[in-house]
Amino acid sequence: MVKVVGIRFKPAGKVYDFDAGAFVLAPGDPVIVETEQGLGFGFVTSAPEHRDEKTFERALKKVYRLAGEEDFTQREKNRELEKAAHAFCVECIKSLRLKMNLFSVEGTFDASKLTFFFTADGRVDFRELVKLLVKEFRIRIEMRQVGIRNQAKMCGGIGRCGRELCCATFIEKFDPVSIRMAKEQGLSLNPTKISGQCGRLMCCLTFENETYQALRSEFPKIGKIASTPKGRGKIVRHNVICNRVAVRLEEGQEMEFELKDIALEKESDDTSGQNG
Repeated sequence: MVKVVGIRFKPAGKVYDFDAGAFVLAPGDPVIVETEQGLGFGFVTSAPEHRDEKTFERALKKVYRLAGEEDFTQREKNRELEKAAHAFCVECIKSLRLKMNLFSVEGTFDASKLTFFFTADGRVDFRELVKLLVKEFRIRIEMRQVGIRNQAKMCGGIGRCGRELCCATFIEKFDPVSIRMAKEQGLSLNPTKISGQCGRLMCCLTFENETYQALRSEFPKIGKIASTPKGRGKIVRHNVICNRVAVRLEEGQEMEFELKDIALEKESDDTSGQNG
């Protein structure tokens, strides 16, 4: 058995499992852990729990120690280095006339490496840029091109709902989002209304999609002929939230009825109704 603790390195980032060893940890505790890039600074997200070592494909990295005042000081120095690197890189991009959008710079805890995150429409030849960065900072440099959703997650912002972006606060990974989800939920298909700050379909379209699918499975298909308290008509729209359907009556007007108040007519009647 191994005592496993969840560690997160940045807000809304992925939670990684680490071997807590003999440390007594609680959610929110700052810790220094061993990573593939060297020592890292993170925060405990879940209390330690004992789990079978066989459930892990490889041995877990260990919690090195609790973070102290010196570690917070080092963290601030790293942030200053990241700011300076960002400003310098932006100037280099302008001078080299590269078609790329640099939006973030992250350094390792021991300041041995800087990673530059950028977006671009296509591939970018940044070899000259890397040479300038290495010459300026004398440390390892990595350039990483990411998608527009990842940019929104890392930069954060306010959504059209008035709250912080979901991807920057709690979404750990992006699920596929499709226009069909908006259709299922009866939303406007206007791109400006269902797109997020990143310009892609809003992630929140996935939150209630399964619920809408389950509720809609109990509804009759649009186009079916049904009997209502006001007469026969064709189902033209679903109101899933209110458990109602809109029916266009034979007289031409549209009315909404509770799902329990309508009765579908047999297939043969549907055909005769449509021909009539």
